[in-house]
Amino acid sequence: HAVDSKVGEVLLYYCYCEVKDPEKLCAWQKALCQHLHLTGKVRVASEGINGTVGGSKVATNLYIEVMLSQPLFKDILCQDDFKSSAGGAHCFPDLRVGVFKEIVPMGIDPKKVSYKETGIHLSPQEFHREVEQYLSQASQGQSDTILLDCRNFYESKIGHFQGCLAPDIRKFSYFPSYVDENLELFKNKRVLMYCTGGIRCERGSAYLRSKAVCKEVYQLRGGIHKYLEEFPDGFYRGKLFVFDDRYAICSNEDVISACRYCGTLWDQYKLCSSQHCRQLVLTCPSCRKKGLTACCPVCQEKELKVTSRASGQALKEECECTKKRPRVPVEHTSQGTLGAGK
Repeated sequence: HAVDSKVGEVLLYYCYCEVKDPEKLCAWQKALCQHLHLTGKVRVASEGINGTVGGSKVATNLYIEVMLSQPLFKDILCQDDFKSSAGGAHCFPDLRVGVFKEIVPMGIDPKKVSYKETGIHLSPQEFHREVEQYLSQASQGQSDTILLDCRNFYESKIGHFQGCLAPDIRKFSYFPSYVDENLELFKNKRVLMYCTGGIRCERGSAYLRSKAVCKEVYQLRGGIHKYLEEFPDGFYRGKLFVFDDRYAICSNEDVISACRYCGTLWDQYKLCSSQHCRQLVLTCPSCRKKGLTACCPVCQEKELKVTSRASGQALKEECECTKKRPRVPVEHTSQGTLGAGK
């Protein structure tokens, strides 16, 4: 049966629109996904819908067709709003559809900072030209532009635009505080923002604009996903982190990150082997063979203790990685060092 065929894809999309009855949309969405044997995650809110789902090509094509004909999204969502990559239902453990306050968790009431106040959207081609210009100006030390990655540190670590500023934050809900703590940095700057599929920029740019310190705020329409379709060998280097069991997808062979233990080039994440920890770790095959499978020594120790203790009581996630990282980093940068990228 074609709906269950193994060769499939993963879709990523969002749509900001007014949803009068989120519960009803949620039930409809859940039934639709189950009917098409799709797995994944879908967030519904009164401000719209945000989803990533995997299944057979037949199923994902039908899904797009149905989504485009749903009266709620009819005039807002278009074919191009769906980003696709090779994958399938096996990329997600299950199907989760739920109603939330925000379709992307920034932690700020949508009534206070609305997606309606977003920055100026640039097509991949326009964004490419902007980055090109920024890089040539930055190399002469005379740029009024900041190329801002609004993803989390573990995402930008394995792939990012050359010369970007990549905040060392663990969750998007820390992004507003990051902006607050670093307002000086953004004063009178042109900001070029990007994220995975474009959704974080919709609220992130609105938040930055609400501070009224930047000259202009631009964002990459369709995110890195759409950029890589047009420019697989452009200014984005490394892999693209995705929130499913694949962890990353690639458009070029660049590896820009290293094994946490031996420093050899490596960019394939695994979950920390310590049961209670949810951190991702970059540890290469030879270090894994040596048993270096946790995210840090603290976790490695804990793991040994836990395996020797029969009662598997739940331990709080606490390790070197979480302790050492300030929740919201303050950038201490002279203008000269900023363009370096991490």
